[in-house]
Amino acid sequence: MKASEQKSSEFLKALYVGSSGSGKTGSLVSLLQAGYNIKMLDMDAGTAALRAYIDKDCPDKIDNFDYISLRDKMKADSQKGAKVSGAPKAYTDAIKYLGKWDDDSDPASWGKDTIFVLDTLTLFGRAAFRWAQGMNPTAKDPRQWYAAAQASIQDVIDLLTSKEFGCHVLVLSHIDFVDNSDGTTKGYASSIGKALGPKLPTTFDTMLLAETRGTGESVKRTITTMPTALIDLKNPKSFNVPKSLPLATGMATIFEELTK
Repeated sequence: MKASEQKSSEFLKALYVGSSGSGKTGSLVSLLQAGYNIKMLDMDAGTAALRAYIDKDCPDKIDNFDYISLRDKMKADSQKGAKVSGAPKAYTDAIKYLGKWDDDSDPASWGKDTIFVLDTLTLFGRAAFRWAQGMNPTAKDPRQWYAAAQASIQDVIDLLTSKEFGCHVLVLSHIDFVDNSDGTTKGYASSIGKALGPKLPTTFDTMLLAETRGTGESVKRTITTMPTALIDLKNPKSFNVPKSLPLATGMATIFEELTK
């Protein structure tokens, strides 16, 4: 097919990484201000920051933020420490909601006014690992649990980034820093184990970084869109999107440029 005959995707699918506390979740408020609806699978029980920004900056948009919080129930065990109480359900419940949201809508048909957010891939990975343990509790080699969890997560990412999943997608993640055999250190999206992180960026056209520099009143928070020495970021319109944007408004600017 000739390039002139191909349609560009109308949906932005991005991997958005940053250290804990860098402001990833809170930065989404600019998308609500820009008129988008946000549907979030909250695996971190971490919506407080975003809700606070909504109350401060755009309280009239509060109903445009819809989230489902999922965590496995835990209990203390005198022999094994903390463990899942009963069967692990967070991961399978998350998969269920990707097919039908709690309002019975189909996420695959939400359209260009809606952004699906997975917050975060890190905790989603832990939930997947507990699911894998529950599916095969007698496994003698823990690598079987890691392999099953990683394969299932990759399938979920393939679903979210497919053209059939008809809405914008933001997958938020913390960062794992890995020392490579050539002596370099690279940062990758944190999920479960070490094998999956380096593969994930190949599935996304866009990878962004939330950064915090300085402390106290001099702190500066930004969204970086171009590769750094530690993390190989990317966006399909690097000639239009600034290398660095303010955290408070940057995400709306990125969506405006990349969905034109």
